[in-house]
Amino acid sequence: MSEGALAGLRVVVSAGPTYEDIDPVRFIGNRSSGKMGFAIAAAAAKRGADTVLVAGPVTLASPAGVDRRDVRSAAQMHAAVLAALPADVYIGAAAVADFTPATVAGGKIKKRPGGGGLVLDLVPTADILAEVASHPLRPRLVVGFAAETGDLEANALDKLRRKRLDMIAANRVGVAGGGFESDDNTLHVYDAAGVRVLGPAPKTRLADDLLDLVAARLS
Repeated sequence: MSEGALAGLRVVVSAGPTYEDIDPVRFIGNRSSGKMGFAIAAAAAKRGADTVLVAGPVTLASPAGVDRRDVRSAAQMHAAVLAALPADVYIGAAAVADFTPATVAGGKIKKRPGGGGLVLDLVPTADILAEVASHPLRPRLVVGFAAETGDLEANALDKLRRKRLDMIAANRVGVAGGGFESDDNTLHVYDAAGVRVLGPAPKTRLADDLLDLVAARLS
């Protein structure tokens, strides 16, 4: 895709994990590095898009020309993404927690005498992708991500249809040479036209290839 191909468009990208606090020193999180979402935001800005990057807790440097908005929890990411609308494109590359503790302890939870266990009451988080896809200010194109350990196609297509997305990029996690914490990956991109396989390749290259598909849909 040539530079300037997304000029005049507003692109919102979410990236990285969310951390759901249990107490002041512990949280529920995941292994997402944010590299894929950051690469997408960098590529979108390079192609002239007004790019907003809603970033979970990661240590990556901000891409040039990107409006970065840092968040920690799923609730904060939900609020930041909706606040970034209206947009032409939303790409939800973040690994948002599906559940969060119902209550957060005010002090550090201590081990109980006798070695008793701990039961956490978890409640669902807001479904950011589904809300953006049904929002009055819905972007022209809503792109989701699906990190799966099995049944990649079935799970990706279910998410595509159930959340009313325009496109979904699915990848396997827990395998060598791709997924979380890796510089490389393979994406299976599903939409109404079928599936296209991108990679295996560096995530920077995959970001360019994915934006090629986004630009083609917008045109």
